[in-house]
Amino acid sequence: MSVSILGSTGSIGRQTLEVCRDLNITVDAISANKNIDLAERQARLFNVKLVGIYDSICAQKLRERLSDTDIEVIEGEKGNIEVARFAASDTVITAMSGMIGLLPTVAAIEAGKRIGLANKETLVCAGHIIMPLAKRYGAQIIPVDSEHSAIFQCLNGADGNKIRKILLTASGGPFYGMTAEKLKTVTKSDALRHPNWSMGAKITVDSATLMNKGLEVIEAKWLFGVETEDIEVLIHRESIVHSAVEFEDNSVIAQLGVPRMYLPIKYALTYPVRVHSGGHELSLFGKKLTFEKPDRKTFRCLDLAIASSEAGGLCPAVMNAANECAVSLFLQDRIGFADIADIVENTLNAVSASGDGLDAVIAADAAARDYVNKNAKE
Repeated sequence: MSVSILGSTGSIGRQTLEVCRDLNITVDAISANKNIDLAERQARLFNVKLVGIYDSICAQKLRERLSDTDIEVIEGEKGNIEVARFAASDTVITAMSGMIGLLPTVAAIEAGKRIGLANKETLVCAGHIIMPLAKRYGAQIIPVDSEHSAIFQCLNGADGNKIRKILLTASGGPFYGMTAEKLKTVTKSDALRHPNWSMGAKITVDSATLMNKGLEVIEAKWLFGVETEDIEVLIHRESIVHSAVEFEDNSVIAQLGVPRMYLPIKYALTYPVRVHSGGHELSLFGKKLTFEKPDRKTFRCLDLAIASSEAGGLCPAVMNAANECAVSLFLQDRIGFADIADIVENTLNAVSASGDGLDAVIAADAAARDYVNKNAKE
């Protein structure tokens, strides 16, 4: 097996390289945004053939640093796309966050790759395009997100039995139990302290707003061919049950494990074979498993995401772009935490987008970003 990793310097990318090292999997190509210090170390350690660096200035610097090697460096969006379709790699892990992962994922699909999908925005914005495209080119999509990996595992051996309900678990984030009034006073550092998972800044904030769970509902809809009404979100503070499936006979099959992305990443790379994981054992002795309904009135992003999916068309692309911009503004200390949901809602109400195909999705994304940036607080 040979792997290409989109977003190798992020949390998922780093853990993917850890799995590849442990399992002696060849890594032929990697991509990153600006972190050329880490990208250089990764490139040399794994002796990759290609590095994509999105930032052109950083790409030139890395090119100079790697001049003593045969490693090729390609900049910009072209770099991500070339990594995604690199001929020697049979598997692509899409570990980059955000809408930027859409076109590289399309490139990997058109190249007939096996895709370990960690970039949920690809399906959120263009699931209606991506899933038929994967079928057309024979590209296998295996989910990497812990929740979707859990559902995927629960469905192994289901033999076509009808799903009654998908039970999608959520930790509740760092602000579980807080009132809407209290959320107006929380800080960036508060939002970035996730109780159970170590993740990048954007997804950690999304977890705090419950937007991440809304995005995952949409992703599950496309991956497993269900409607949003067939997906129930449960707050599960312990992050041990990663999700479950209820079948027509009311039997529920769940997947449990320690809260670490190493395991679903490894499963995506080795599927259908399960490989020994030393040091990641789950002990249930002394554990309590609790499940509660989410506070949808306080954490409005969950329902905003679901509503955008039910509205259909390009609404999910508008919603996703508005959220990405709002989270970026929050991380820049330009808006408060409670403003994120307001910005997403206002953008959905203000931006009208129509059309078919990838170009329409990209245009809707751009229109939503333009609206948010023009109306952002100075």
